[in-house]
Amino acid sequence: MSLAIDACAAQHQGDRKEQQDRVAILPHARKKGVALVVVADGMGGHTGGALAAEQVLHTARTNLEHFSPAEESPRLMLESSMREAHTMIKASRFINEKDPHSTVVMLLLQPGKVTWSHCGDSRLYCFRGPQLRQRTTDHSYVEHLVANGKITPQQALTHPNRNVLLTSLGGQDEPTFDFAEVDDIAGGDVFLLCSDGLWAYFDEAELGRIVAENSARQACEILIDLARLRAKGSGDNVSLAIIKLLEVEEPKVKAKPPTGFSPRSTTYN
Repeated sequence: MSLAIDACAAQHQGDRKEQQDRVAILPHARKKGVALVVVADGMGGHTGGALAAEQVLHTARTNLEHFSPAEESPRLMLESSMREAHTMIKASRFINEKDPHSTVVMLLLQPGKVTWSHCGDSRLYCFRGPQLRQRTTDHSYVEHLVANGKITPQQALTHPNRNVLLTSLGGQDEPTFDFAEVDDIAGGDVFLLCSDGLWAYFDEAELGRIVAENSARQACEILIDLARLRAKGSGDNVSLAIIKLLEVEEPKVKAKPPTGFSPRSTTYN
């Protein structure tokens, strides 16, 4: 069996005056089966957050264009993208007289392997079917409290300081990055990247069930609709990207295709 990809990225402005998130699924221009998924949640007042998130996306796109899987490690590519974005966002403060920041989560997809990294509280969930395999740990005050047993995950959802971040891109201090990777991907694996405007309204079990039972597009629509409903008119920007790996039958061997033949769909062996 081979693996095919079902992918979708989606956004909603929520009840904010401006969309300050950015999300994209970026295929590599030259390397088949290589793609970069980015969710950036901008912060920093009117237009400042949007500029920061846009810088994250621009830097990621540029680094992907120059990424050579045979010569560069996935972790180095992701770290370089985030660190360069951090530097550019800091520089923009002097130009725009704003205080822009952004969180980010990035996933680099390669044949047989998925690598990801994050800074702040934009999250990645890795499911196998509906079961959670891994989740990023927010760089936030409440996650620090949870990790140290001071509060429960349920208490974190309503904690008055739940939006306080310990690190982000564009701040005065050097940002903190965490990395993870899986190389045993299989059909039924799902990767969900999202901003806090989405994950704040769901537990892991519900997210796993929705992404497992629906196509990537359908799952995006359902999750946004539910987040909007549960926000009750006070919702943040919502951004997410879903990557689903699907098993497909190997095509039967036929006559050799003409030179230059390029299949439309991407599969992974």
